[in-house]
Amino acid sequence: MTAEPITLSDLRPGHPEAAATPGHNCQCGHDDAETIVLDGRTIPHAVRHAAIFGALEAIQLGFALDLIAPHDPLPLIAQLEKARPGAFAVSYVERWPEAWQVRFTRVA
Repeated sequence: MTAEPITLSDLRPGHPEAAATPGHNCQCGHDDAETIVLDGRTIPHAVRHAAIFGALEAIQLGFALDLIAPHDPLPLIAQLEKARPGAFAVSYVERWPEAWQVRFTRVA
C-alpha cells in the first residue's frame, strides 16, 4: 500500500485562498454533493449544537446542509444568525410529526 502525499496549510477553512480549490482530492470516493444531510437526532444532546455548528462551518459558499432535527430548530437558527449574521439562507424542507428538515445554504 502506498501512502498518499499530504499537503498542510496554515489557512483556516473559509479563508479566500483555502477556498481557491473547491472540493477535495483525497480519493476517498466521497462526492462533493451540493446538499449534505445531517441527522441531528443521532447526535448526543450535550454536543448537538456544537456538532451542527462545526458541520455548518465546513459548508462552502453555494452549498447546503439539510439538518434533520427532532423539533423545530428555532433556537439553533437564532444562535447561528447571532454568530454568523447573513452567512446562511434557511428554509424548511419538510415538517414531520417526529422530525423537521431544514436547509442551511451558505450565501456569504
